[in-house]
Amino acid sequence: MRSLVKNKRGGIASDLIAGTGGLVITVIIVFVIISTILGAHLLGTTETAEGNSAGNLSSNLTQGVGNVATKIPTILLIAGVVLLFGVIVILWMQAQKMGIGKGGGL
Repeated sequence: MRSLVKNKRGGIASDLIAGTGGLVITVIIVFVIISTILGAHLLGTTETAEGNSAGNLSSNLTQGVGNVATKIPTILLIAGVVLLFGVIVILWMQAQKMGIGKGGGL
């Protein structure tokens, strides 16, 4: 098992996927924590400045999640195109190293 991990060759794509996945998981955890705190009324719900702030925080969080959700398809499309171009560049570089496409005879 150790030899598989030692010989594993990642790269930009695997680092990009791992970083994006970590970011998504972190954001989801933060949203769940904030939602739980606001749902339990731990920040106060009275008609004071603190209560108004907690209510505004809750409504802004809900609106922000909706805004992000509408942009996810666009973000995924851009990430897919960037990944596709990256794969094409890597394949082109490997072809250059192997001497493919330089012409010549049999």
